[in-house]
Amino acid sequence: MAAKIPVTVITGFLGAGKTTTIRHLLKNNQGRRIAVVVNEFGEVGIDGELLRDCQVCDDAESANIVELTNGCLCCTVQEEFFPMMQELLQRRDKIDCMLIETSGLALPKPLVQAFRWPEIKNGATVDGVVTVVDCEAVATGTLASDLDALNAQRQADTLLEHETPIEELFEDQLACADMVLLTKVDLVDAETRSKVEAWLRSQLPVNVKIVPCKSGEISPEVLLGFNAAVEDNLDSRPSHHETEEEHDHDDEINSVNVVCDRPFNPKALMSKLRQLVGQQEIYRIKGFVDVPNKPMRMVLQGVGDRLESFYDRPWQASEARQTRLVFIGRALDRETIEQALC
Repeated sequence: MAAKIPVTVITGFLGAGKTTTIRHLLKNNQGRRIAVVVNEFGEVGIDGELLRDCQVCDDAESANIVELTNGCLCCTVQEEFFPMMQELLQRRDKIDCMLIETSGLALPKPLVQAFRWPEIKNGATVDGVVTVVDCEAVATGTLASDLDALNAQRQADTLLEHETPIEELFEDQLACADMVLLTKVDLVDAETRSKVEAWLRSQLPVNVKIVPCKSGEISPEVLLGFNAAVEDNLDSRPSHHETEEEHDHDDEINSVNVVCDRPFNPKALMSKLRQLVGQQEIYRIKGFVDVPNKPMRMVLQGVGDRLESFYDRPWQASEARQTRLVFIGRALDRETIEQALC
């Protein structure tokens, strides 16, 4: 019988850089046959398409990309994750390792618990959980407006139980981690980075390392090979949802998918998107943009009003030159977003 497939779970907040990290790993896989499971939020498969467009992904023996789009994995382990894993395990003699990119809204622990099921446990093991944290987002208040004050408040109040759902989610992702990948460290100064690292260290067990990273450039030897068998030691990884039969996400968090059959000037588009961020509570923007007179497709990624873009590849003759964007946020109004763009 083939050995168990080692599975690395890549979790983290919206826009932290999970897909960028996996994309870099696939391009530098050193001959590993890697299966990747992408848990999209929304109907437009942006993350999966970005991963498939890695040069190495043209080789079917090198990478298999599977997208699960019907809800976050921690809520759909039976309906979505279990049958997908059964299918992959039938081919485990052709897979060296697996990466699971959770959605930014997923709790890692319920997913890891699924690896205790006999049908999965006999064929796969959670090698490690990597939590990706956006250094700049933490420092600028996406998760906390004042790190020093937050740290002092939590130390002073041992009975604090009223964190927002996003804070609880972030804490659960940290508590389940074997390693924290601190991304976008190049976007902050040394003092700010040190402050973020010190705060994270206060939230983590002493054995969990914080590894700085920029542009997802991290060696496979760092991300893979923890040999942690996480499913066997979950008691040491606390969660806010330990005693709950089920957990509920914020019912007002939703996604809006926009497809426009027209090109956009990048500066004009960025201006419109920033206006939308000011009008609605948009956490994340991601997608592809058709730019006039450009043979290359533009990839757009945004966290709040911080927008980034790059050109990843030429438009293919077989695909429509469309602008496709996914907005993730709280109580987003589809009509307002569509009217502003299309």
